[in-house]
Amino acid sequence: MNTSLSPALNNLPPALQNNPLLTFGRGLAAYSAVKPEHITPAIQFLLKHAQEAVDVATDAKTPPSWDALAEPLEDATEALGRSWGVISHLNSVADTPELRAAYGAMLPEVTVFFSSLGQNLALYKKFKELSKSPEFARLNRAQKKVIENSLRDFRLGGAELSDADKPRFSAIQDEQAVLGKAFSDHVLDATDSFVHLVGNEADLIGLPEDVKAAAADTAQQKGLQGWAFTLHFPSYYPVMQYCENRALRRLMYEAYVTRSSELGPQFANGKLDWDNSQNMLDQLRLRDEEARMLGFANFAALSLAPKMANTVDEVDLFLTNFANKAKLFAQRDWDELCQFAKTELGLTDGVQPWDTAFAAERLKQERYSFSENELKQYFPLPKVLDGLFGVIQTLFGVKIESADLPTWHADVQSFAVKDQAGKIRAYFYLDPYARPGKRGGAWMDDARGRRELPNGEIQIPVAYLVCNFAPPVKVDGVLRQPTITHDDVITLFHESGHGLHHLLTQVSALGVSGINGVEWDAVELPSQFMENFCWEWEVLEKMTAHVDTGKPLPRELFDKILAAKNFQNGLMTLRQIVMSLTDWRLHSHFDPKNAQGQAVLDLSRKMAAEFNVIPQPEISRWINTFSHIFAGGYAAGYYSYKWAEVLSADAYSAFEEAAKLTGSVLDPKTGSRYREEILEVGGSRPAAESFKAFRGREPSIDALLRHGGLA
Repeated sequence: MNTSLSPALNNLPPALQNNPLLTFGRGLAAYSAVKPEHITPAIQFLLKHAQEAVDVATDAKTPPSWDALAEPLEDATEALGRSWGVISHLNSVADTPELRAAYGAMLPEVTVFFSSLGQNLALYKKFKELSKSPEFARLNRAQKKVIENSLRDFRLGGAELSDADKPRFSAIQDEQAVLGKAFSDHVLDATDSFVHLVGNEADLIGLPEDVKAAAADTAQQKGLQGWAFTLHFPSYYPVMQYCENRALRRLMYEAYVTRSSELGPQFANGKLDWDNSQNMLDQLRLRDEEARMLGFANFAALSLAPKMANTVDEVDLFLTNFANKAKLFAQRDWDELCQFAKTELGLTDGVQPWDTAFAAERLKQERYSFSENELKQYFPLPKVLDGLFGVIQTLFGVKIESADLPTWHADVQSFAVKDQAGKIRAYFYLDPYARPGKRGGAWMDDARGRRELPNGEIQIPVAYLVCNFAPPVKVDGVLRQPTITHDDVITLFHESGHGLHHLLTQVSALGVSGINGVEWDAVELPSQFMENFCWEWEVLEKMTAHVDTGKPLPRELFDKILAAKNFQNGLMTLRQIVMSLTDWRLHSHFDPKNAQGQAVLDLSRKMAAEFNVIPQPEISRWINTFSHIFAGGYAAGYYSYKWAEVLSADAYSAFEEAAKLTGSVLDPKTGSRYREEILEVGGSRPAAESFKAFRGREPSIDALLRHGGLA
């Protein structure tokens, strides 16, 4: 089906009739056909069309009903959102200077439109009229939730502000969008710009052969001789983990932790290039101003309005209590690492920041007699995907098959999700490999949401799953299957959990289907839930095959990795909590109006000094690349990872309980209940209700502490 999102798109002006951002209707864009010059005319047309729909919706003659008000408005804003989503996605996975400039030129206009939508008092009154009308009682649960969320979002969007205040509120949204994009661009540019060439293979002792092959391949692509290393994680982290050359580890570490800071690259004239220090301060000032305009004491309080948590103090107490529980275990982890490094590795001057990953890997190898690289050889990506799909198919009663959707890069794969009768329920993309011009990290994003169309048909959802695994390389002239680490396997399962939340929804109102409308501190439940299967033998034995021999993972090796599961988990848990507390205190206790210079860095260092057990290096500027909170939507929300971990661990314990009766955690009956009560309902009801419907009780932290070895 490829009919247009809105009637206006059926009669495009001649100059726009071949614009791929306007001609894909309800289908999927021809990504590879999108050029920077298509962006401005398409988005300007869609903005005009969306504004016309708003004008009709607010007209006195338009009745306050779902069909006359909510549905047409949803059509118009979805048309704009879908095309802008294509552009935003390409900006993240296929960045070029031209695309970035075109995206940046339209970003303020799109931001202003959606900001003005949230401030439209006439539209707000229409939705209030609908909420109080007899028709409201006749709407289904999902439609009611859309209206309730809309009223909340109008209030948070400034609809009740005075006419004198609204222009400033809109300007704040515009400025934040521009700053967030600049922050992300700076991190990407600083990461992409760094290349370190090693000319002598003797300097790479300890590095796995596939890592050296990838570095040689990178050098060749750049017209260099030797081995080239970058700050992209698949290139950077193996050096930190395996390389015996301490000087090289230090060089890479210092480049990595000074990205986008005053210690990073500069222009020849001395002007700072990608320093995010002022950007962070500017964003915090704008967020504080926004919160106070809406009547909140700080941005943290504002952020809780659409979340599960109720108060600023509740979140702070949750994090500090968690930190205190983890700190004892973290100190034990650190002490044993330092002792091992001194006695076994000869690091008599102490464990330096560039030694931590290396010493931890050596300690793990000695204690459990395996290395991450040894384990990695059992996880060829195609085999891992087969295993992942097998878990999904067994638990949730669906089939996953290869599809042929339009893509943006040759490496991208696409798949269809079908029910048992063979009917397509959803599609998804997988973009697995790191490359220049692609934002680092891993994420799931919404390409198209599920909704019931005005003609009664169902628009099926589509998702993007994006990772940054090391790409396949040639070894002795032969292209080797790409292998991924066990941590990468966990990442893949994590993002697939987000994807399942979006893809398996049965809600037909777009505003609350899939991940839409889910409280931010509960949205990680399905993703973190899926990670648990990466530690089950019945799952791993079917998704492993040694890249050279084809043999499955030996049970003996599995037992070792299971024993090592919580290796240094105290340190890792405490690190996440310190990051969460830094985010939370920046938005709840920080006074951005009186802060100057390095104030953000100072607070981040204060949090580390108060709660962490590892001495913080003076050179570290990790906060300058904390994209989650300065460019990724997690501002005053990073705590949600730990909050949702409590929910996800407790949800998974239902499968552990089932396994005691059935002999398998892949229990279709429990999977069916989870699908129906968590995944299918999306944001159509509060997450607390969904959790209780599945577990039959309130969540408990016990399962998380037990899983993490912190009990």
